[in-house]
Amino acid sequence: QVQLVESGGGLVQAGGSLRLSCATSGGTFTNYAMGWFRQAPGKEREFVAAISRSGSTYVARSMKGRFTISRDNAKNTVYLQMNNLKPEDTAVYCCAARLSGGGGLYYIDSNEYHYWGQGTQVTVSS
Repeated sequence: QVQLVESGGGLVQAGGSLRLSCATSGGTFTNYAMGWFRQAPGKEREFVAAISRSGSTYVARSMKGRFTISRDNAKNTVYLQMNNLKPEDTAVYCCAARLSGGGGLYYIDSNEYHYWGQGTQVTVSS
């Protein structure tokens, strides 16, 4: 069973940048498609970005051009680079993993994921 640990969250001013990391252990990282989701207080969980085993990516429309997802298979880690942050990006950001038979497949539905991290808080001040 894979374990996921997020880091890199914090407080940043609007327009700033953060890079979130999600370190995995307990599984063969290259067998997993990965995703990032976020949840703001009082709101439903929201898809942010996903990456396939082979590195194909998809970013939610509202974040495209500002957020980038990547993975480093040598470090068993997935990243979320967030630029030009806005107050509405304030949320707890969680990474997720699922075994994927197809190398190019990524998943945007949270129900598709098997494993979740605890999350890291991102707060963007205006």
